[in-house]
Amino acid sequence: MNQDPYTLKGKTILITGASSGIGRATAVACSAGGAACCVLVGRRRDALEETASMLADGCRPVIAVQDLSDTENLDSMVASLPEIDGLVLNAGTNKMKPLQFYSGGDIENIFGINCFSPVLLLKQLVKKKKLARGASVVFMSSISGHGNVSVGNGIYGASKSALTTFMEYAALELAPKSIRCNSVHPGRVETPLIMNGVTDEEAVKADKEKYPLKRYGRPEEVAHAVVYLLSDAAAWVTGSSLVIDGGRSLV
Repeated sequence: MNQDPYTLKGKTILITGASSGIGRATAVACSAGGAACCVLVGRRRDALEETASMLADGCRPVIAVQDLSDTENLDSMVASLPEIDGLVLNAGTNKMKPLQFYSGGDIENIFGINCFSPVLLLKQLVKKKKLARGASVVFMSSISGHGNVSVGNGIYGASKSALTTFMEYAALELAPKSIRCNSVHPGRVETPLIMNGVTDEEAVKADKEKYPLKRYGRPEEVAHAVVYLLSDAAAWVTGSSLVIDGGRSLV
């Protein structure tokens, strides 16, 4: 009998932004899917330890406290890693601003975390031969970088659009190594990044009405799609963008 193609049994998965939200949910889902080891990357040790405590029995956590924008220390972190079977480039940030109020710092910070850091991390992992043959790379993008345009979200959307385009180039260049690259494009998900208490509750309620399914997503719903792309069930999927948005892109 063939092994379940959706299992992550025996795989080592690295997740950036694993401290909360989609990153935490992805780590938990990977462990539930049979991953042997989850490498949890983030800036806060206490939050990463909390994520580690939520992993399923049998999944070994490895905590890597790292500010991915600190490229000088990236080499040493990569050098310390085990061989990786799955890579989830999830760390991200946002700052809503109309374009006339953009600053160079805003652009540098959002592009740095959302686009440049994952690109450089992937580069180092490939250069140091840390990605196993047949590995899967999942880029966490957004419908904001996939045609869903809204006022005040230009820098974020542009950074995610750039990340998605890079994913396609990476998929082409890494295919000879049997390394697959895909992106996931969630709509609004109930995470600390979105549900931060700053947006008026009535505005959130009205925004949810724009979704055909009349709600925002849950972190685990995105995580399940990531697990699929990491698994052998997606062995012939590369260079693809998977939209998970409750139908928001339809309207």
